[in-house]
Amino acid sequence: MYSRRRYSRHTARPLTAHSDDTPSKPTRWRLPCSLSAKFEGSFAYYTVKDRMPQILTKVIDTVHRNKNKFLEAHGEEGIEAEKKALSFFSKLRNEMQTNKPILPLTDEQPDTQIWNQYLDYQKTLVGSDEEPSWFRSPWLYVECYLYRRIQEGMLLSPPISEYDVFRDVKNESFFQSQQAVVALCAHLQELKGKTNSLSSDDVRGEIYKLLQVSLWGNKCDLSISGGQDNSQRSSVLSSLDDFREFILVDDMNSLWGVLSKNRDGNAESRTRVDIVLDNAGFELVTDLVMADAMLSLNLATEVHFHGKVMPWFVSDTTKHDFDWTVQQCTAVNNKWMSKCGQSWKENLKKGRWVYHQHLFWTLPHEFCTMAEVAPDLYTELQKSDLVLFKGDLNYRKLTGDRKWDFTAPFSQALRSFHPAPLCSIRTLKADVQVGLQAGVGERLMAAEVDWMTSGKYGVIQFSPVV
Repeated sequence: MYSRRRYSRHTARPLTAHSDDTPSKPTRWRLPCSLSAKFEGSFAYYTVKDRMPQILTKVIDTVHRNKNKFLEAHGEEGIEAEKKALSFFSKLRNEMQTNKPILPLTDEQPDTQIWNQYLDYQKTLVGSDEEPSWFRSPWLYVECYLYRRIQEGMLLSPPISEYDVFRDVKNESFFQSQQAVVALCAHLQELKGKTNSLSSDDVRGEIYKLLQVSLWGNKCDLSISGGQDNSQRSSVLSSLDDFREFILVDDMNSLWGVLSKNRDGNAESRTRVDIVLDNAGFELVTDLVMADAMLSLNLATEVHFHGKVMPWFVSDTTKHDFDWTVQQCTAVNNKWMSKCGQSWKENLKKGRWVYHQHLFWTLPHEFCTMAEVAPDLYTELQKSDLVLFKGDLNYRKLTGDRKWDFTAPFSQALRSFHPAPLCSIRTLKADVQVGLQAGVGERLMAAEVDWMTSGKYGVIQFSPVV
């Protein structure tokens, strides 16, 4: 349950720090400023200027392309709803491209008041003669706001309000990745067939392999590609050795230290792993395979998945996407995929896998505010032995999407967010990265201008409870 308390400066940041977008106070350390499109030439600027309008244009095209489907399902009422949604999205695109002020939400959803309170909070961060706007406000806020406004546009257009404007591209991405999915499912079934003969070192090697597959599966991000095909067409397994040099932070040994406790413990011990999901499609399959392997290799006794309550960042996983993926694997005419699908259905039925959804994952808040804004979710994560945060958006929210020094400790950037031992598994697609060895960021910056946004590099970055 959410705290209905007004979102305040105290909630947003610790009293011991200030950022470049708040009035200066005596501090022990300086909190870096938020990434924002106000910094011309930055990836945030490019995103708000080009990528976000491109995504919204594809939304408009998708809704218009489904006009006949709406007509068949709802008659003339469906056509009128399509026109209403198109008008809403066209106006939204104009607001964005002309840097209009951020507007309050007008629907009546459970999170509407929270979003509008957050807008009030953003107003306290700008001058008295300014309003929060698309190019002047924090990038994390306005990008999340875009997807919530897209949801608002559909909600205000009944009877097509339940239509997922990104579903077609998510499904297509899954089908385009089927060859890679088959290879991964075949590998999992082979692994499950020999679990009893594996030594502890063998098990560690196998889980390291699947952690890396899950990492590189994060490359398949449709929000980064602007909705263009970004599927995985070949097996990742055969490329892991080639990719290893691009892992900038490799804390797999720390993960093994947590997971191996269950394998080495007594029969009554329980180990819970939570996975905060990112993209549907191939990446989701990599996460399901990894979760299945954790159970089969006695590294976990239960796995909890956390997904989005609404269409989000084009390809983020919703409950429908999760169920649809399991069903597709079950029904497909391939023995490896169908065996995986059947196993995953059984895991869900018997409670070895549990799926959660919570509105907090589709709010603009940094995770350091979770304990106050969504205390029920924070309490739930505290039950976990290990929380894996997949993908770039989760990393941005973990670190506050700020201009941290490359060498800033991960634990410092988390700013008291420590419900359980946690790990970010992420390919870099935004201008934020912490926890690097001295000189690494500068060396990469000199060699590759886009190293932080290309998805070429990744991290498996761990933080214990402190």
